[in-house]
Amino acid sequence: MSSFTSPLIVSPMPDGRTWKLVKSFSYHVGSRNSRTVIKVPKGFVTDFASVPQFLWWWMPYWGKYGKGAIVHDYLYQHHIYSRAMADAIFKEAMVAGKTPKWKARLMYFGVRIGGWLAWH
Repeated sequence: MSSFTSPLIVSPMPDGRTWKLVKSFSYHVGSRNSRTVIKVPKGFVTDFASVPQFLWWWMPYWGKYGKGAIVHDYLYQHHIYSRAMADAIFKEAMVAGKTPKWKARLMYFGVRIGGWLAWH
């Protein structure tokens, strides 16, 4: 199974909606010993999951999927992989972060449907 290499440490930004990584972290795609590693650098700014505000009561922008959302934000900002691959890595990373599979699938379909806005 894929894995994260360190705990998530963030600090809130003055806007009250975004967060800055205090410490970098890495994600091993596919398996713990994978050579495909995504390193999100210290100082990267994220809004976590881009869940519409009217749904926050049911699915807040922060949860067990937080690290996966940061990896996804990083991949979307830097276009390291295709959008489809970035979305697949997001789904995998959410499951690695202990997000229930049904919720990971739901969020994955959400970014497949609406992620094109953020991609461009």
